[in-house]
Amino acid sequence: MNIEQARFNMVENQIRPWEVLDQKVLDLLYVVKREDFVPAAYRMLAFSDMEIPIGQGEHMWQPKIEARVLQELAIKPTDQVLEIGTGSGYFAALLAHRAQHVYSVEIQPELKASA
Repeated sequence: MNIEQARFNMVENQIRPWEVLDQKVLDLLYVVKREDFVPAAYRMLAFSDMEIPIGQGEHMWQPKIEARVLQELAIKPTDQVLEIGTGSGYFAALLAHRAQHVYSVEIQPELKASA
């Protein structure tokens, strides 16, 4: 699989059609490598339009949901962000590229360790 082509297809075919048009958000999806936060067993699905299981009954959001929420939050470089439920750590990493500081809390020890 050509990872960069898959990432491009995800952005152009899943995320843009969901009215995620903030270029800073779209650019960030190329910088923060989603596949690095997906469990190894699901790595080939990192760019699929689906929730990905991360263990403990939890799932990563679909890429279009992550991007849309990030756009709607309109995080500024001076913002301090509190994220409840770290999950895979991917969304926290996206937030960290936009905000001054991110505090992320996870109660499930297995998820906390893997994030």
